[in-house]
Amino acid sequence: MLDLYHATRHELMRIILEQRDTLADRERDNAALKAELTQQRAMIAQLTAQVGVLLAAAAPDDEAEIGTPRGMPGLKPTEAAVRDRPPRRKRATGSARRRMQATDRVIHALATCPDCGAPLAGGSVKRTREVIELPPPQVIVTEHVYIERGCPDCGKRCVPSPDLGAVVRGQGRIGHGLSSLLAVLREEARLPIGMIQRLLATLTGLHLSVGAIVDSVAGVAARAQPVVTGLAETIRASPVVHLDETGWREAGRNGYVWTYSTPQIRLFRYGRRTKDMVPAVVGDQFGGVLVSDFYAAYTGYEGLHQDCWVHLLRDIHDLTGQHPDDAAVQGWAAAVREVFTRAQAGASGERTARWSVRKRAEAALKQLCTPWLEPKVAQTVLCQRILTHLASLFVFVTEPGVPATNNAAERSLRPVVVARKISGGTRSARGTTTKMVLASLFGTWRVQGRNPYDACHDLLASPQL
Repeated sequence: MLDLYHATRHELMRIILEQRDTLADRERDNAALKAELTQQRAMIAQLTAQVGVLLAAAAPDDEAEIGTPRGMPGLKPTEAAVRDRPPRRKRATGSARRRMQATDRVIHALATCPDCGAPLAGGSVKRTREVIELPPPQVIVTEHVYIERGCPDCGKRCVPSPDLGAVVRGQGRIGHGLSSLLAVLREEARLPIGMIQRLLATLTGLHLSVGAIVDSVAGVAARAQPVVTGLAETIRASPVVHLDETGWREAGRNGYVWTYSTPQIRLFRYGRRTKDMVPAVVGDQFGGVLVSDFYAAYTGYEGLHQDCWVHLLRDIHDLTGQHPDDAAVQGWAAAVREVFTRAQAGASGERTARWSVRKRAEAALKQLCTPWLEPKVAQTVLCQRILTHLASLFVFVTEPGVPATNNAAERSLRPVVVARKISGGTRSARGTTTKMVLASLFGTWRVQGRNPYDACHDLLASPQL
C-alpha cells in the first residue's frame, strides 16, 4: 500500500486522476439509475391509472351515478343521489306483536239480549284484546323503629342492630330502589339533575333536592369502585382490547375520555391525550392485541397492534372525492382496497397459509406506496402513513379473533359523546369520577344484556366490601 506521506508528486497526481475517473463513472451510473427510476415511476403511474379506468368501467351503473363529495374530507354532498331501494329483507320471525302475560282479566258479556231482553248465560270466547297500562308510581316511606327490650334473667338491655345495608346506603334515607332509578335516569336516559327532580315530583309527588340526587348517584359510583377495578383486571387478561378517546370538559378545562373495551366489558378513564394512558389500564405486561386508530399515542406500544382499516379507507375515500378526475389517484385507491379485500378473504385456514397471505399483502401495499413518496403527489401523505404502520395493518390476518377495524371502541364511546353534547362535560373532579364509573358500569351491563335497574339494585344490596 502506497505511503501517501512519502509519495512523490507524480504518484499523487496519478492517484488523483484515478479517483477523478472513478467519480465520473459513478456519476454516470447514478444518472442512468435516476433516469431508469423516473421511467419506472411513470410506468407505475400509467398502469395505476389504467387500473382505475378499468375498475370504473367495470362498476355497476347505479354506483357510477352516485355523486362523490368534493371539498374538505368528511363533508357530505348537499343533495343525496336518488337510487332504488334494495328489496326488504325478510324477518326471521313473524312481525306480529308479542302478547304479554296477563296480570288481570276483565270479562265482557251481555246479561240480556239487546233485542228481546231474554237472559243470557254461558257462551264462548269471541275475541280478546290486550291493554297495557302502568299504574301511577307510589312513594313508600318506611319508618324503621328499634325497640329496646330488657332480658328478665340477666337484666341486659337488648336493641336490634341498626344495619340496613340491604335496603339503604349508610346513614342515608334514599333506598336502593330509588337510588337505582336515579342512576338509570342519569346514566341511561342522560337526563339533567333538574329534569330528574321535576320528573320525580310530577310522577310521584316526591321532592328531592339537587344535592340529594347528586349524592345518591355519586354513592352508586362509590359502591361500584371495586367492580370497576375488577373490570380493569379482566381487560389486562383479555386477548384483544380496543382503545379510543374523545374530548371531555371538566370545570371548563379540556380533557379526554379514554375507552378500553372488549366484547363483554366497557371501561372509561379520564385523563390527558398522552401515550401514558395506554399502559395505565392495559399494563406493561399485557400480552394481547391492541386495536386502535392511527393516533401517535398508540405507536409506542411494543406488543401486537392492529390499526383500524376503516379510518384508512375513509381517508382514501375522501382523497378520491377531492381528486375525481385524477386517474392515478383513483387507480391507486382501488388497488389499496383490493389488497385489503384479498387479505380479508385469506384471514382463515391454517396459520402457515395466513402468514403467507399477510406477507403478500404487506409486500403488495409497500410496492403500491413506495413510488408515490417522491415527488410529492396527492397520495403521498397516505402512502407515508401506510408505510409507517405497515407492520400493524395485517395483524388481523394471522391472529384469530382480531378484527380489522376499531368499530367496537367507536360504539363504546358513542353514549359518552351523546352525554357530552347534552351536558357539555362535568363541573368537578368528583363529577368526572362519578361519570367514568357509571359509564363503565352501565356500558358493561349494556353489552352483557343485563337489565341496568336490576343490576344496579343487586350491586347496592349486595354485602358491602
